[in-house]
Amino acid sequence: MDDIKRIKRELVAKGHILDYYHDTVQISNGNVVVWDFIGHKGAAAVVPVLEDGRILMVKQYRNALDRYTIEIPAGGVDSIDEPHYDAAMRELKEETGYTTDKLEFLIAVNTTVAFCNEKISIYVAHISGNGGAQELDEDEFINVIPYEVSELERLIYAGEITDSKTVAAIMAYKNKYVK
Repeated sequence: MDDIKRIKRELVAKGHILDYYHDTVQISNGNVVVWDFIGHKGAAAVVPVLEDGRILMVKQYRNALDRYTIEIPAGGVDSIDEPHYDAAMRELKEETGYTTDKLEFLIAVNTTVAFCNEKISIYVAHISGNGGAQELDEDEFINVIPYEVSELERLIYAGEITDSKTVAAIMAYKNKYVK
């Protein structure tokens, strides 16, 4: 990195969940280039595992893809200072209606390293009992569906689950917990 130097970062647009910048950078051959950069506060996600081993997934419409997706519950941190653990606990309750006493850290992923700094911390929640009511935001419409790990793996390889945090989480969970 000694041969690459950011000269300036200019805010182009400020959004609700991310900010768009132009970074002026001097690269190793001496040329000066402008790169797009998306600033993101970060996010947290949960692999909610029921007592029978099934994983609760959320099905929701995603505008960027113009289709419904199957994902693990997740959401952004409320501020850059909010612990990802706290955000994961909140998202589990909000999106599924379930709670847990403890989360186990599984992995962290950077979703799009070429132009965005979003980091998602992913946890495992072993949950029991019946969930309560979801606490969805007014713009969220989420169905909660339990799946066997083998079925999720099949959906990943069939190209039906393409969300990067979900693919990474399910495969890491399978590798670590499923024998």
